[in-house]
Amino acid sequence: QVQLVESGGGLVQAGGSLRLACAASESIFNINAMGWYRQAPGAQRELVAVITNGGRKDYADSVKGRFTISRDNAQNTVYLQMNSLKPEDTAVYYCNADQLLFSTGWAPGDYWGQGTQVTVSP
Repeated sequence: QVQLVESGGGLVQAGGSLRLACAASESIFNINAMGWYRQAPGAQRELVAVITNGGRKDYADSVKGRFTISRDNAQNTVYLQMNSLKPEDTAVYYCNADQLLFSTGWAPGDYWGQGTQVTVSP
């Protein structure tokens, strides 16, 4: 089964940028949907962004226009470029593989990374 390792988290001031990377242990060519979730203290894990092999990109309303998801199948890596960061973006960010799309929205797949902490100071 695919293993996912996130990197790129850290501490940044509001208005700053970070780029997260999710490296997979095997080819992601046949994994249609890859994405990022986040979980803030005391909150539920929420979807941030999803990208499919067909180029579809979906974002949470709270990050639209600020975050960009991309994937490099040749490098088995998914990225999340985060710009104009806000304190409310502070959370642990998780990579997820093999999401499914239902009429109610995206459901996470079975494969998760260990998470990377993003902290945005005011």
